Amino acid sequence: MIWTNIDTWISVTAALIATACVIPGIFLFLSRQSMLSHGLAHAVLPGIVIAFLIHHHRDMGSMLIGAIIAGVITGILTRFIENTGHVESGASLGIVFTSLFAFGIVLMRLFADFAHIEPSHVLYGSLEMSILADGSPPNITIRSAIIALCNMLALIIFFKEIKLATFDPDLAASLGFKPRLIHYGIMSITATTAVIAFESVGSILVVAMMIAPPATAYLLTKNLKKLILISFSIAASTAFLGHFFSIQLYGKIISFLFGFESRGSTNTAGGIAIISSIFFILVILIKRKRQPIL
Repeated sequence: MIWTNIDTWISVTAALIATACVIPGIFLFLSRQSMLSHGLAHAVLPGIVIAFLIHHHRDMGSMLIGAIIAGVITGILTRFIENTGHVESGASLGIVFTSLFAFGIVLMRLFADFAHIEPSHVLYGSLEMSILADGSPPNITIRSAIIALCNMLALIIFFKEIKLATFDPDLAASLGFKPRLIHYGIMSITATTAVIAFESVGSILVVAMMIAPPATAYLLTKNLKKLILISFSIAASTAFLGHFFSIQLYGKIISFLFGFESRGSTNTAGGIAIISSIFFILVILIKRKRQPIL
């Protein structure tokens, strides 16, 4: 197994995207809205397709605007169905995001089938092809660094407001912080991050990186600042390990266990999601082993 310069760019890009995803994911997880990341990662698709149909080319600015609008509409429709239909939030979100995602697929197949927006890439991405298609440094790496930096700046600037709205929205409202506006801001960040990730790692890694690192970190600490740092560390390390194992190791391990013919490299985004799940399970097992038996 030979580690090349392309492998380095793939790992760095995945780590940047993972870091960008973790920032909104932490507060979605702490406010018990983890599935919102899953819904938004799919619901922004019609916004992307409509933006393409308006401008007739894949302009990143218009796609981001379309995704943000679709994300806000998702939040509004979810609350509307929850309040008027008297169903719990998870069910209303499921209705909204599946409907919007299906609508996006229909639009794409009918009017934008020539635009090279593949449904398979939306789901699990094509990080390897994104790196190979660009120069050095790859454009996708630059865009991933920009979105990670923007999310980090938003976290630093609005940390107090986001923290208060997450843990005590009533107090935040009484102090004039407008928790609903903060909530829509987090949704907009999530939608923007999802658009950047669609091009390279798809919605699977978006969901995995937004949920798995904060959930794993929460098992290790309840201190918010430590939880954020641990989440960043987990996200970056799973990005490198996920790609490392995707270079033939997954294929060899599965071939050995089940007696299949040996296969080559696998999809990096899927490999990172697997490593994230393994990290979570290992932390659970370690925590259970250290607990005293009563």
